[in-house]
Amino acid sequence: MEITVTFRHLESTDALRDYAREKVSRIKKYVGTPAEAAVILSLEKRRHQAEITLNTDGITINAKEVTEDMYSSIDLAVDKLERQAKKHKEKIKDHKPGAARESTARYNILSSQQEEQALRGRIIKTESVFIKPMSIDEAIMQIDVMNSDFMVFTNAETQKVNVLYRRRDGNLGLIEPENV
Repeated sequence: MEITVTFRHLESTDALRDYAREKVSRIKKYVGTPAEAAVILSLEKRRHQAEITLNTDGITINAKEVTEDMYSSIDLAVDKLERQAKKHKEKIKDHKPGAARESTARYNILSSQQEEQALRGRIIKTESVFIKPMSIDEAIMQIDVMNSDFMVFTNAETQKVNVLYRRRDGNLGLIEPENV
């Protein structure tokens, strides 16, 4: 996490800079890895202001506090930022359908080149694929992006494994399991 500390109308001190960096670094556990934090410490008359802006994973979280002491302003702003980051993390976790249901599957490619094995087939290649929970629309976008002939995924609505495949006529087909 990259943390920059800026001073406005205030003398720059290493103790204050290190204190701000140490406090802001507590938030690492709530945000994604590529994160940037900008801390602006300013002084207007007797008002010590600490403003923190955190950018990570396409979101921006701001916190601003004003007190009579710069250290307490930093503490209060970091506490506010930490609450917002926790709230955002929980919100994302609650809205991810079936995040714990990701799994792996194997598929076999069969060959029927010889006449006597035409009915049985034989396995010539086995491959493991990662099964990710997603909606059917997401799977259609993924199959187009990957330029693949098929895609195995867990349907986010039904929580069942589905197969999306490209037909010879260029359209897409969907195989959904059905309980009998």
